[in-house]
Amino acid sequence: MAHEKYQRLIASVAALPPLPTAVAHPCDATSLSGAIDAARAGIITPILVGPAHRITAAANAADLDISSYELVATEHSHASAARAVELVREGRAEAVMKGSLHTDELVAAVVDRACGLRTGRRISHCFVLDVPKYAKALIITDAAINIAPGLEDKADIVQNAIELAHALGIAEPRVALLSATESISPKIASTVEAAALCKMADRGQITGGLLDGPLALDNAINPEAARIKGIGGPVAGNADILVVPDLEAGNMLAKSLSFLADADAAGIVLGARVPVMLTSRADSVESRMASCAVAVLLAARRRALAAESKALV
Repeated sequence: MAHEKYQRLIASVAALPPLPTAVAHPCDATSLSGAIDAARAGIITPILVGPAHRITAAANAADLDISSYELVATEHSHASAARAVELVREGRAEAVMKGSLHTDELVAAVVDRACGLRTGRRISHCFVLDVPKYAKALIITDAAINIAPGLEDKADIVQNAIELAHALGIAEPRVALLSATESISPKIASTVEAAALCKMADRGQITGGLLDGPLALDNAINPEAARIKGIGGPVAGNADILVVPDLEAGNMLAKSLSFLADADAAGIVLGARVPVMLTSRADSVESRMASCAVAVLLAARRRALAAESKALV
């Protein structure tokens, strides 16, 4: 059934408190509506950050009443991104949501070395897809931030995705490291890196998931294709996470599933101090709400881990 997995995801956060979210530059009807829809559903508490006159105009155009939401005025999109990040650093927001500014502007503010939200981990992006013909939610990474990641970058990308899966309730996610073939070839760098990542997991450098690769896409998600190729193990044909070789491959894969297979795609940035929601103008209502729900689950898990760590001290 269409949107079934997303509906379960959204329902799973109903008992959690709304997530205080800095919405950076929601200056068009689409981005503003997404934030307000999530607020009305009790998923987030938005703080609208941007030029007041433009946000008000967008609200009027969409027939939205924003009078009950805090509005933090800025002069332009760069300032909106910086101020949204600052609200997190001040402890007033626990997530950031992209409005109608360019992704690069928001990410630049997030990774700013002096005033951003960096951690020791490289930031990366995950799509959480509801593919009607796949039995479970499917995570694809990285299709939006890291253009041509190297091995060290991919180790962080994989770890970020595993921790996202944990927040979604998947105790031991199956991670497929994709390439064009399941055979290791020195001529195809992604096959060598996939093998190295598997060995890193064996040595405890990547934890919390089951890794296998290289795997071609069919062997990663189709049990019959894996059987025909003689590929065993718990990951082949049953992946929770697809790790792509580079941004181009990931972006094309995610958009192919969205526009050719009627999948919904929620987007989230990981590796920063808080979740960052990268919504798109082409996103459906369900996708926007699901992105917010994912952020709520991530924030809840981080709070729980912080409390556990504090209790052990």
